[in-house]
Amino acid sequence: MHIFIIMSLCFQFQRTADPAFIPQVPTVHQSFCVFQPISPEEALEEENILKSIAWPKTSSMTSLKNSSNPKCSKFTILPKMGGGQWYIGDQLEVSIIMKDYNCHPKTSGGDFLVASLKNRNLQAGVSGQVIDHLNGSYTAVFLLVWEGQADVEVILVHSSEAVTVLKRLNWENPDRVSFKSVFRLGSVAESTVCNICLQPTVQPVCNFTDVCTGEPWFCLKPKNLSCDTRIQHSKGDYLLPLKTQVDKLFMWFHVQSSFLNPLPDQPTDNNSNSMFRPSGFYYKGVWESLGSKQMYQFDTEFNLQTQKTTGTRTSPLLSLDHNNRILVTYDCHGPPLQYISIATSQLHYIANKLDSIMGGSNTVVALSVWAHFGNFPLEIYIRRLLSIRRAVLRLLTRAPDTLVVIRG
Repeated sequence: MHIFIIMSLCFQFQRTADPAFIPQVPTVHQSFCVFQPISPEEALEEENILKSIAWPKTSSMTSLKNSSNPKCSKFTILPKMGGGQWYIGDQLEVSIIMKDYNCHPKTSGGDFLVASLKNRNLQAGVSGQVIDHLNGSYTAVFLLVWEGQADVEVILVHSSEAVTVLKRLNWENPDRVSFKSVFRLGSVAESTVCNICLQPTVQPVCNFTDVCTGEPWFCLKPKNLSCDTRIQHSKGDYLLPLKTQVDKLFMWFHVQSSFLNPLPDQPTDNNSNSMFRPSGFYYKGVWESLGSKQMYQFDTEFNLQTQKTTGTRTSPLLSLDHNNRILVTYDCHGPPLQYISIATSQLHYIANKLDSIMGGSNTVVALSVWAHFGNFPLEIYIRRLLSIRRAVLRLLTRAPDTLVVIRG
């Protein structure tokens, strides 16, 4: 069996023919980013995705004291509808009231809150759905899924004011994480700045847009070398152009923790009427799926011979389990890749890598990526996923028995 581990991620795959791809001129983002061209059908899909994940409007910070303060904010576990004891399958609702540093209630929404139920002794946990009422109040909804104590935990990941700052940074400063390339010919070497979002300049630019996928990538041309002498890619500086006091917004806080009384093991029929149903939960350290999409947790160990591992910590990497006849290869995704240093010959876009895989019943492909795209406009991430999806569909068309695993 051959297992390919590729640092990428994709949306839900459908085993259908590859959608028609109409080459277009790359889109230039208003903040000087260049987007990979996509078909009209994919452009409509992108628009719908952006609408579905649109964040509520947030206001700019006039004073740090007016921003969300988790120490003043509180949440309350609401009584069970109809009263009585909590049972497995019941829906739990928690009311969250956000306040500022003056401990005054907020009057607008947009805070990034994460809510969960946990029981560390049982190694159990389930996520809740947070509903923003756009007036400073929120409701967290949970499905009760295990017997025993359940601790409610609410975390303020980013205040609405911090979200405003992040939106501005992604729009005005998408190049705040810079990249560099080394160009070398003989004993002459130069290093220049590279990015998808390269600041407008009168200096000549090397266009390294991938000819197969259309993924854009640009570097400032070295003064004394040609563009085809590029040999190395690396992460450059991380610049966070924040105003005074604004950096204090980016802190991760618990709003509050509380717990329910133990839940008797008496399931009710409330489960079918629950307005929120998570995809699954952890119990005794094992993932239990509740959704229609099948998810797996792989705990089986196999012996990968480290002496057969080749390459650096970036990629490509290879390991072999002789006894079980399992070969595992690993590749990282192409730019923007925030690694210390990697040879440009080892920078492979995932779509191109997928096109090189024969596939079959003994082939497993694992995909996972997200963090390296966090400081760019969402369109760049979406279009990378669309490119990967097209390649996955091509793979499944020529080898339907291939197992594609998406690491969420």
